[in-house]
Amino acid sequence: MEKVVRYTGRAGFPGMLSVLLFIIGILLLMPFTVSASESFRYDLIWMGIKAGEARLDFIEDGDSLKIVSRAESAKWLSVFYKVDDRVESVVLKKNNPAKGDIHWVAGRYRLKIREGRHRRDKEVIFDPANNTALYINHLDNKRETYAVPENTFDPLSGFFLLRKRPLEVNRPVHVTIFDSTKVWDVKVEILKKEEVQTPSGKFRTIVVKPNMKSEGIFDSKGDIYIYLTDDKRHIPVLIRTKVAVGYVEAQLVGGEF
Repeated sequence: MEKVVRYTGRAGFPGMLSVLLFIIGILLLMPFTVSASESFRYDLIWMGIKAGEARLDFIEDGDSLKIVSRAESAKWLSVFYKVDDRVESVVLKKNNPAKGDIHWVAGRYRLKIREGRHRRDKEVIFDPANNTALYINHLDNKRETYAVPENTFDPLSGFFLLRKRPLEVNRPVHVTIFDSTKVWDVKVEILKKEEVQTPSGKFRTIVVKPNMKSEGIFDSKGDIYIYLTDDKRHIPVLIRTKVAVGYVEAQLVGGEF
């Protein structure tokens, strides 16, 4: 029989990690819309040198939305430190007769990471009807069911639901995220507005800082700053974080959006 671990309240966390497997859950469960075809491409820049590429895709199919993030190291870096990270998240559209609206719930989350000798292969299957999440470690062949609060999401889907919310400087957002077998009460700070230059052009942005630790690219050691366009679309045009040696930036270079 699978063990059910009960959630007992908020959890603090020491920081965060992941540069482009985008990072963090941050949401309030509410209706949102996305383009049926939305794609973002990024260059990963390490200390001024192109260290890899990343891609983020949204695929809407009826009552489900799939979000896929992929990051790979450049050939020169792969010789001694290969990075091949892939994250996939599925959210499901549900009717809410009591409130007369439509909302979204977490469905499935899969993370497969290769960073040098570091490997991760984990999956979470959410059951919103019973407020549980089945955690599967594919490398260790372990499965465990956890109790989670209502409106809990994974880091990837949580972050992109944030894009559809109004953001105001100095008004932090709290969201509930299940990651690494724990439930996090994630605080997202809305820091400031700033104009930034990327290979895709100059953008007026609003800067957010999620306070959470997750899993992803180049083993981030410090805070992550995400630059979203200061409009209703909140396109992530730039991400910055400190890693073990230096800094990594994910710069928007193209896509369909």
